[in-house]
Amino acid sequence: MVIIRSFIYYFNLFCMGYTLLLNLIYLIQIMVSYFKIGRNFKRRSVDDYIDYVDSENLPPISLIVPVRNEQENIVDNIHALLKLDYPEFELIVVNDGSTDQTHEKIVNAFELHKIEYTIKVSLPTKPIRGVYHNPEYPNLIYVEKDNGGKSDALNAGINMSVYPLFVCLDADSRLERDSVLKLATEFIKDSKTVVAGGLVRIANGSVIRDGEWRSFKIPDKAVEKFQIIEYFRAFLAGRVSWGLTNSLLIVSGAFGVFRKQTVIDCGGYKTNTVGEDMEIVVNIHEKLRKARQKYRIVFCEDAVCWTQGPMSLKDLRTQRRRWQIGLLDSLLQHKKMILNPSYGMVGMLSVPYSWLFEIFGAPIEVLGYFIIPLSLFLGELSLYYFFLYFILAVSLGIIISLGGLILEQKIHFGRMTAKQCRQLANYAFLENFGYRQCITLFRVEGMLKYRKLRRTWGIIKRKEFDR
Repeated sequence: MVIIRSFIYYFNLFCMGYTLLLNLIYLIQIMVSYFKIGRNFKRRSVDDYIDYVDSENLPPISLIVPVRNEQENIVDNIHALLKLDYPEFELIVVNDGSTDQTHEKIVNAFELHKIEYTIKVSLPTKPIRGVYHNPEYPNLIYVEKDNGGKSDALNAGINMSVYPLFVCLDADSRLERDSVLKLATEFIKDSKTVVAGGLVRIANGSVIRDGEWRSFKIPDKAVEKFQIIEYFRAFLAGRVSWGLTNSLLIVSGAFGVFRKQTVIDCGGYKTNTVGEDMEIVVNIHEKLRKARQKYRIVFCEDAVCWTQGPMSLKDLRTQRRRWQIGLLDSLLQHKKMILNPSYGMVGMLSVPYSWLFEIFGAPIEVLGYFIIPLSLFLGELSLYYFFLYFILAVSLGIIISLGGLILEQKIHFGRMTAKQCRQLANYAFLENFGYRQCITLFRVEGMLKYRKLRRTWGIIKRKEFDR
């Protein structure tokens, strides 16, 4: 009994210190991101990007869209992508063995015909069934292949591509018309740039038409509102701050620009993981650090991609389990980077952070759900200190979420009304009482089912974008 009480006592102290440290890191990330974004906006205007449109230095680019069972949105998405503000690009849509009407919808909508096409195979993939084209859409190429997974489809798109840069895109996402231009300019500004990631935002409630944001209405479902707040906090502030140290470990699979030869030299996308977006970035870090090659992996917060967030708790569970499995998979495959000075800030800072807070953080929090009430029952923790700790933790969480909301307003001022901001601010408070706990449980479930689900994507229900 003495041992149990000692464990409970020290675990409570550890939990308090751990929680405060994590929230302090989040707070620093919010502050760093705020000043970085403010500094960038002073230096940059829309005209800066417009000047690049006619620049002879702007490299042509390949847009690769892997598709599987996306009949609801794929035709509209292709139409939107063909209207991007970019002087020279090709759009490669790779159908990875869809079993719904995806193939028929694409072929009929664009009146495509099967053609003979020579493919330079730089990366191995599942067999290609056919390549389709229509001269009326000169920069659209449609590829049908056997099912091999998203990574295999991306590798097939890389083989098909002819340009030095490529964009990886999700079929259920929408790009703002100038977003590719904004990322491509990063490769002109600094020739050492090998990857540039954009900001992914929740489209639920927003109307995006022809690559342009039109209006926003807060969605009805609480699970969607919570995700909007979460994306502001985690996917904006976190990636801006990590990008400053050139130690960003993930560029969202929904939207990122890559130097093609770098990806080929690193072996392409690995097909034995569901976290291909993180795996490719970590692999590039490892290979280029090992080769002592100077490089940059950057994050551009004003290049926006809109994606549909899960609309039910069931689908959210599927998504977050997969994310945690992908994270664990990548970190295990590159465990030699942990606290290895040969990998610079990546090995000494971002990889250890991911292990300590992104991997171990979830089970520590779940364990706290049981240990802290038990310590109250046994009298090892006074009610006064429990409420003090609880109020402090919740207050910090609310401040950080509100900080993410402020960052979003700084970047895209005017897209939300004051009333909508107040409504979302309420959810920054409410997410501490149920939503965050559910997310943590989903992450732990993903870790517990790692071996069983590490090759499984799961199915998330989609709907047509609002128009």
